[in-house]
Amino acid sequence: MTFAQAAAFGIVAVMVVLFIWDRIRYELVALMALGAGLLTGVVPPEAAFKGFGSDIVVIVAAALVVSAAVSRSGVVDTAMRPLAPRLRTTGAQVGVLASLVAVMSAFTKNIGALTLLMPAAVQIARRNGRPVSLLLMPLSFGSLLGGLMTLIGTSPNIIVSQLREDLVGSPFGMFDFLPVGLGLTAVGIAFLTVGWRLLPGNRASGGAPAVVDDYRAEVRLPPDSPFVGKTVRELEDEAEGDVTVAAIIRERVRRYIPSGHWTLFADDILVLECDTRALERIVNAAGLELTPANDADAVADVRRGRVGTVEAVVTQGSPLIGATAESLRLRDRYRITLLALSRRGRPLGQRLRRARFQAGDLVVLSGPADAISEALPALGCQPVATHDLLLHRGRRGLLPAAILAVAMVSVATGLTPVPVAFFLAAVAVVAFGQLSAAEAYAAIDWPLLILLGALLPVSEALQTTGASEILADGLAIAASYIPPVAAVAMIMVTGMLVTPFLNNAATVLVMAPVAVGLAARLDLDPDPFLMAIAVGAACDFLTPIGHQCNTLVMGPGGYRFGDYWRLGLPLSTIVIVVGTALIVAVWPVAPV
Repeated sequence: MTFAQAAAFGIVAVMVVLFIWDRIRYELVALMALGAGLLTGVVPPEAAFKGFGSDIVVIVAAALVVSAAVSRSGVVDTAMRPLAPRLRTTGAQVGVLASLVAVMSAFTKNIGALTLLMPAAVQIARRNGRPVSLLLMPLSFGSLLGGLMTLIGTSPNIIVSQLREDLVGSPFGMFDFLPVGLGLTAVGIAFLTVGWRLLPGNRASGGAPAVVDDYRAEVRLPPDSPFVGKTVRELEDEAEGDVTVAAIIRERVRRYIPSGHWTLFADDILVLECDTRALERIVNAAGLELTPANDADAVADVRRGRVGTVEAVVTQGSPLIGATAESLRLRDRYRITLLALSRRGRPLGQRLRRARFQAGDLVVLSGPADAISEALPALGCQPVATHDLLLHRGRRGLLPAAILAVAMVSVATGLTPVPVAFFLAAVAVVAFGQLSAAEAYAAIDWPLLILLGALLPVSEALQTTGASEILADGLAIAASYIPPVAAVAMIMVTGMLVTPFLNNAATVLVMAPVAVGLAARLDLDPDPFLMAIAVGAACDFLTPIGHQCNTLVMGPGGYRFGDYWRLGLPLSTIVIVVGTALIVAVWPVAPV
């Protein structure tokens, strides 16, 4: 073993230890590995920073931007609206939710798809009186499975495709992953529809994204709303019972308690009781206008989408207690606006801006992110959920999906390369106003890009120094005693076991050259081995730490570390068996 090979092994070994230790940010660990490679000469200076200009980094960044635009477009709410009332059994709920998140994950970032559907899953569980723990883990696993279906569905697929080009000569195409990914997704979701019974049904939620009921908000019915001239009941039916018109204010001061047959007139102020998700849906569907504290500037900001929102609880000792939004002049003093107020079990009898705050009130505040972060401590409010109200989208909500579809068709037909197509798609969603520049920057997972840019030269060093060949030789010795199909399964299992410690992107960067080397030692086509690494790295169902989707549902579902094995171990076994069979059927293990 040469010094360069020993140094390469040492750098990777220390990197793995630091990832497992989890006391240093993973992108910093990657940068340290790159620095060590430079100091030892394993990574030549001229190759040190090529990773940051790699097609992999461009594709991942652009895909995140487009994914954020699609996620914010409202397509999910539209798809869920007719389905939710029909989901009566837990099996049906798991099957539909997992299928929907899987389809979304094939075309958007899987954690973004999961984040969008988690509130819906929580609401469905509450409406049916079932523990949310029965839905959230299957939802997370469905998002991981769905990402297997396309090139952009998950980072391992993107990385494997580009490494195939570097190592073999040509990348995988957009839908080369579909036969294997679709088959695994179908079988996996079929298992989840019955496998949810393995999950504990007595877990208490430990901090779900707030899905808070019974906010009271005020909206104006503008003259161009399609609900002018319709009845209160028709408006409530549009929200499928999730919104109640508690009062109508006319002539500025006259307050009426309406019945369902009342006709709605232009410029009516409607006092709505609902949660924030339902408020978002009805404002968009009915063309309503929020009237935050009757502040014209605030209304204009809401229309232009220049606000972030936060749900917060008024704590004991807050200066809000006993005061009103009007008397505090929240916008003038803090640059924030009160959009809605919830006081459980006690209906509000006055206008929103004149309601006196009490300890325990839940409020929805809007404003610039920096203003919100400064105002919350000053006002004695504890945030419970932060998100954006996507108001006044209209038909433009379909535009991000159309842009994504054009990009995918152009790639599938060979019209443009993958990096170019998704770069142009990302530019388009910003240019057409679907995301602001600040929102586009915020959508990019910068630590992930730094990790990729830093580890690509380290991964290349494993190959150039011959270190990956040594590992491949060791695996080849073991593989020589088993059939080639079992060797593919071995690579997949290795990827599954390593991913919780390295994360899926780093696993692919380290193991893909080894997989190609193993195929070369066995004189076999490398494609099935690369596919096996992609599947293994993307399918961590055993721990809450291997993928951020699993981590995200841990608190809301009240899960413990060991709960993931209950559902994850049989699902992993299914993926290994079915995945290996599908890979060798689509990508035969043939001599080169």
